[in-house]
Amino acid sequence: MQEFTFKLREGSATHTERCNSCDSESMDRFRGEIGIHFPGLKNIDMPTVFVFPELLVCLACGHAQFTVPDDELRLLTKRNTIAD
Repeated sequence: MQEFTFKLREGSATHTERCNSCDSESMDRFRGEIGIHFPGLKNIDMPTVFVFPELLVCLACGHAQFTVPDDELRLLTKRNTIAD
């Protein structure tokens, strides 16, 4: 089974023919808006980290893959240290 790779830094997603979850060839790219929340009631007041990635989605099983951009990843890392 071939796995797809995701490369935002080169401007667009590139992939091989098959989903790495179900082996389907039915893959497509979409723009996403994702709010990342920290789990648990103790983190209820932590602000949501929004990311707007390009998603690579398998249209057969729904498996999706994306990369969190560097700035938002730094926020998640910093806030995760505070949340612990």
